[in-house]
Amino acid sequence: MGSEKQKPEILSTTVVAQSQLFCIESQQLRFSNGIQRCYERMQPSERHAVMIVPITQNGELLLVREYAAATERYELGFPKGLIDEGETPEEAANRELKEEIGFGAQQWTTLKQVNLAPSYFSSTMTLFLAQHLYPESLEGDEPEPLEVVRWPLNQALELLTHLDFAEARSIAALFLALKQLDL
Repeated sequence: MGSEKQKPEILSTTVVAQSQLFCIESQQLRFSNGIQRCYERMQPSERHAVMIVPITQNGELLLVREYAAATERYELGFPKGLIDEGETPEEAANRELKEEIGFGAQQWTTLKQVNLAPSYFSSTMTLFLAQHLYPESLEGDEPEPLEVVRWPLNQALELLTHLDFAEARSIAALFLALKQLDL
């Protein structure tokens, strides 16, 4: 594909801001051509996440509508969450399904591991296709009950026309699931 480039030298890393959830670092870098630049990024985290595209035996996608503070509105997307310490991505995905939509899954297909914005975040999210669902609920950590939305799989591309289905990770997961299912 392409030649391996020499990574820039990290000259310094300092914390420039911190909250309960985020730590922002400033990195001074020197590139192989001698140019120096300052980059800001979220401090790398070992916690990764999962997103699940659940499909019922009746051919329905199961989505959730939940409040997103950054956009200040309710967003429609696939169930997702952080991987807890000691969990595999598949275990975290099954737990999140049970917490968010009241189902577990017997069949799992890993679709892809993605990065949200690799210039700023190091965390990854593993996208899964979940099939052969069975009812089982766990208590989640959401502040209000999530609305579960059933969507016909044969109308999946129509989701792209809905203003509240805008999260890039959900859109990527949808396309990867459709490709996996050969639809």
